[in-house]
Amino acid sequence: MSGLHCLVTGATGYIGGRLVPELLTAGHRVRCLARSPEKLRDHPWAGRTEIVRGDVGDEASVAAALDGIDVAYYLVHALGAGSGFEERDRTTARIFAEQARAAGVRRIVYLGGLTPAGIPVHALSPHLRSRAEVGRILLASGVPTTVLRAAVIIGSGSASFEMLRYLTERLPVMVTPSWVGTRVQPIAVRDVLRYLVGSAAMPPEVSRAFDIGGPDIVTYEAMMHRYAAVAQLPPRFILRVPMLTPGLSSHWIGLITPVPRALARPLAESLRHEVVCAEHDIARWVPDPPGTPIALDRALELALQRVREARVTTRWSSAAVPGAPSDPLPTDPDWAGGSLYTDRRELAVEASPGALWRVVEGIGGENGWYSFPLAWAVRGWLDRLVGGVGIRRGRRDAARLRVGDSLDFWRVEEIEPGRLLRLRAEMRLPGLAWLEMYAEPGADGGARYRQRALFHPHGLLGHLYWWGVSPFHALVFGGMARNIARAAQRLDGDADAASTTSSRFRRFRRTHRIRRARSGRSTG
Repeated sequence: MSGLHCLVTGATGYIGGRLVPELLTAGHRVRCLARSPEKLRDHPWAGRTEIVRGDVGDEASVAAALDGIDVAYYLVHALGAGSGFEERDRTTARIFAEQARAAGVRRIVYLGGLTPAGIPVHALSPHLRSRAEVGRILLASGVPTTVLRAAVIIGSGSASFEMLRYLTERLPVMVTPSWVGTRVQPIAVRDVLRYLVGSAAMPPEVSRAFDIGGPDIVTYEAMMHRYAAVAQLPPRFILRVPMLTPGLSSHWIGLITPVPRALARPLAESLRHEVVCAEHDIARWVPDPPGTPIALDRALELALQRVREARVTTRWSSAAVPGAPSDPLPTDPDWAGGSLYTDRRELAVEASPGALWRVVEGIGGENGWYSFPLAWAVRGWLDRLVGGVGIRRGRRDAARLRVGDSLDFWRVEEIEPGRLLRLRAEMRLPGLAWLEMYAEPGADGGARYRQRALFHPHGLLGHLYWWGVSPFHALVFGGMARNIARAAQRLDGDADAASTTSSRFRRFRRTHRIRRARSGRSTG
């Protein structure tokens, strides 16, 4: 069956952002429901979809988004949102189920978590318990529903893969919690997407949950050893310590990996349970082509290759929301939200605006922040210690950014290619903070770099914070502006040198050909 009209919720997230192009390739029409549609505008598939603003917690926007829809994909959950996430998951699932039935939707497809057999629901981790409850709510909606239940998803940018990668690469000797001995059945993200797309064509009489997994059943410890082998790392030594609880494990994961404690804790709690598929009935309706489901080692190879080639299309951090829709913007007049502290820097740059923009767009991640690396590192560590995201989320792409990308402890809020990059801070702060960088043509040639750091304090603590750190601004923000300007000048200089060398080489070849022609010899 082709040509279905599909709604994708969670399109700004890890799975949703990858599912949309797969549905389009399969010949379906796609509508995306997003709280912040601007986060989708720079995706290569955005122009081929309908993007509507709305929230799964708002009945009116859900009803409008479901109008005329054949298949509705429910890919949202409140994992990592703090206490009360189970109630939020329950409420939004009920709203979606009720509105899907009222709209005459032909099928709901939901990606949930694989639950262990024989364990009472109340004994599950809150994360798995909530995933299971959402699946039951959707199955009881009266709309034919496919619930796909997966354990660890292996793919470039997934939270599970990032945890595995950083723990294995950074710790040749590991003191680990006992859950590393728990058996799991990981699945490649390619297989997850294949099952999601294929579920759209299931006949109406099929309404049930399916376990989905790869061909390998392994422990988390074995996955780390196999990752080390695939990544060509020396063998890892792993010592299990039973007293490391999920809470303590989440602190440990938060310090070693880019995954923040708020997300690491529910993932670690879920790893206490053995999650192995009890059936593979999905193959009856979505047949497995040769070579699928993809084996663990191959899934690790594919994910690692994507990381090394900087072709990570979505990441676990894609779904995070930079601020509430009511949050003020630094462009608001006068400033409507209250006090706004500003640190301004401006420099003439002896480079082209294009070279300056390449440096600006390449900031962060492995490229760094062009000033006082120790200060940025310390700020990142302090943020991790208080439960923030820290500075190790890095970049999705080494050279290009798009709205919604996470960038260390910032998020891209606005980007005007060639001119403006605005970042909103996601570190723990007593207020809201932005960093704006502009690359503009200079009045007398060259380029002009403008930079603004802005801070909207919350209460007295916010004001004290700004005045406490302002003495360091000349070192941090001033140094950043100067070093960005120098980097642009070097980049332009390297390009000029390469161009000059290439021009000289072409002149040499032309002269050489002329001389050979005059002497009667052929150049071949």
